[in-house]
Amino acid sequence: MDFKRIQTIIDKEWAEVFKNRLVLFTIVLLPLIFTALPLGLLYSTRGAAASGGDVTDLPPQFLQACGTIPAGDCFQIYLLNQFMALFMMMPLIIPITIAAYSIVGEKTTRSLEPLLATPITTEELLAGKSLAAAIPAVLATWGCFVIFMLAAPLVGARPNVVSGLFFNPVWLLAVFAAGPLMALIAVNLAIIVSARVNDPRAAEQISAVVIVPLLAIVFAQIAGLIVLNLQFMLTALVVLAVLAALLIAAGARLFQREIILTKWK
Repeated sequence: MDFKRIQTIIDKEWAEVFKNRLVLFTIVLLPLIFTALPLGLLYSTRGAAASGGDVTDLPPQFLQACGTIPAGDCFQIYLLNQFMALFMMMPLIIPITIAAYSIVGEKTTRSLEPLLATPITTEELLAGKSLAAAIPAVLATWGCFVIFMLAAPLVGARPNVVSGLFFNPVWLLAVFAAGPLMALIAVNLAIIVSARVNDPRAAEQISAVVIVPLLAIVFAQIAGLIVLNLQFMLTALVVLAVLAALLIAAGARLFQREIILTKWK
């Protein structure tokens, strides 16, 4: 695999997609909105947390995990845990727009056929397009998480919350390990879809179904049916890694460059 060719694809993708205002909104403004939501919650509940908060309705397994942490701090940690999924959702949502357009958009502009006629392999082409969509999503997620950590103490996060939540292995695994894997899953699913359809909007809408399982986890967590603990996160990482590998292999297998070159109209 020639990494210079992959870098060329990445540079080409970025030069094209960053001209699109919708893409810029998705990469910049959407993550900032997701970051502002938990910060706003912290600010609005700082008084309740200082007075101890209402922990009577919290799931028993969560209260046990709090241990000797004061009730107000436990209350804040529980509220912020509901927003962990937002930082896992960013690397799913952000790259879909880029990746879904990456094949179909080039079909419509007739720029894909000359690219496929070059010596670049299918694996190099898909790797370049995948990384071009995944890298901005992952960097935006990590950047917003850092902003979140720095701003949280300023808007009311108590010291135990900062040390016990932001440096919690579950949060770190969710943002820095699960995030990149979910970005790869979203990107490769979007590329598979966009390689099989002729409408960029249809490709984007179909690819968005990847968000549904994460939403199910969010609602299950809010309902108290599951707790995103270390065991759950480690299991999820294994599942995500296997799924990412399968989608990468499927993408290379299903991408039929000969049909695109000879029969696509």
